[in-house]
Amino acid sequence: MNDGIRHRTVDSNGIRMHVAEAGDGPLVVLCHGFPEGWYSWRHQLAALAQAGFHAVAPDQRGYGSTDCPEAVSAYNIFQLVGDIVGLVKALGENSAAIVGHDWGAPVAWYSALLRPDIFTALVLVGVPYLPRPAVRPSQLMRVLAGDKIFYQEYFQQVGKAERELDADPDKSIRALLYSASGDAAPKERWRYLFEPGERLSDTVRVPTKLPQWLSEKDVEFYAAEFRRNGFRGGLNWYRNVDFNWEMTPFLDGAKPSQPALFIAGENDPVVEFYRQAYQALETTLPGLRKKILLPGAGHWTQQERPREVNQLLVAFLQSL
Repeated sequence: MNDGIRHRTVDSNGIRMHVAEAGDGPLVVLCHGFPEGWYSWRHQLAALAQAGFHAVAPDQRGYGSTDCPEAVSAYNIFQLVGDIVGLVKALGENSAAIVGHDWGAPVAWYSALLRPDIFTALVLVGVPYLPRPAVRPSQLMRVLAGDKIFYQEYFQQVGKAERELDADPDKSIRALLYSASGDAAPKERWRYLFEPGERLSDTVRVPTKLPQWLSEKDVEFYAAEFRRNGFRGGLNWYRNVDFNWEMTPFLDGAKPSQPALFIAGENDPVVEFYRQAYQALETTLPGLRKKILLPGAGHWTQQERPREVNQLLVAFLQSL
């Protein structure tokens, strides 16, 4: 892939981090989600570069060509934020706008909360800002699920989800990306609540034909990344949610004050189960400039609707 995208590895926060980058100008850091990597921002790197920005999309820890520490505890939110702070410094910069999709969204908002001196603007894609709850996340999951099992609770069990996903990375990527997209038929959409005894593979569908936004080349790129490292690093992020909560009582009531933008697909299941947080964004993000749901799009927003996301990103960043 060309598009003016350059690749290099930098030292950050005690790990070696691979980044893809394009352009020169004010720094914009793009944080991916699960199960993705820098490649999920392939359409945004060139567009931001053309608009006069230095766009940088790292493989975050546990992904792609970046280090994958063994310990579950190595994936807590302080390490993840530390990686991005270290990245900004490794690039020789003092400040950046930060953009996060899926799991990258919490990385982005914790970065904004903990280092407002560095991160001057905030864009959340697919996951609305979630203020620290009064009770631990695992308790909330059980309340949300009732007699079922919330997918994040399933991911807590070390070894279980990765055995399923690692068995056939190509099939796993097809199923996950299709089933949470806006192209999945209603009966084929990813179910975030599992019946007792169900496996992850029971809640997704391998498509007979890929959606238009996802090519065989894209699937092969992702599958090759996960064949190399497996899915465990990314799953370990979920296994720190209670620890992250335990370590952050000082963030009770905290609100990122930076200028902010929220983008999601109207058919994103994450917006569905965080509907209350989405509706409260004007209150929880005082600097919110705009929130938008893209018609027909699902969870993989910047891949499903690259043109619209690029326009929104560039307009927001240029308005700063």
